[in-house]
Amino acid sequence: MEDTPMPKPLRRAVHQLVAEAVANCQEVLSHTEPFAAHDWKRMTLYRATDAADTMNTAAMLIAAYCQDTDMTKNELDGFLQLSQQRNRAWGARDADRAQLAGLLGRTAPAGSKEPSVMMMRYSRGQRQAEQAQYPEDDPQKLFTEAVLHGLKARLCDDVDALDDYLPPHIARMARRVAEVLEEPQPATP
Repeated sequence: MEDTPMPKPLRRAVHQLVAEAVANCQEVLSHTEPFAAHDWKRMTLYRATDAADTMNTAAMLIAAYCQDTDMTKNELDGFLQLSQQRNRAWGARDADRAQLAGLLGRTAPAGSKEPSVMMMRYSRGQRQAEQAQYPEDDPQKLFTEAVLHGLKARLCDDVDALDDYLPPHIARMARRVAEVLEEPQPATP
């Protein structure tokens, strides 16, 4: 591989897109809180798909640059991990429903064309359900959530609102993050 840095205009565009995706991810988290019970389904799906589409735009900009600089199609296809691509228009699959069943403590669905995939996803759902019983055991998830909420609160200049919609322990962490970000510094080129 060559050691040529990413062109500055592309770098800035990617940074902007990532920031937009992160803001959408924060909104996904905020709409999972009890205060959002009236529209959590709609808003979590909107913001999750907005984040996915924004990151897809970033990936396609980078892919266009790679094509423009003569990367082979096979190499580009490998880097894009095309085997993992799923079209949302196809809707939830059997494997998604199996994972949900495990997550919600239901029995595993039967009759799939891919029983090993179904059981793997069902087991993943069960593990996620077990881990959800002890959220304080995963400081990385708590920290990530606090950083996203603190960042959004600082950007919106509404740090006091954190106490209105977050559990107290997350609100405290998010407030500390927002305080650190009080004086934003311009990025160095």
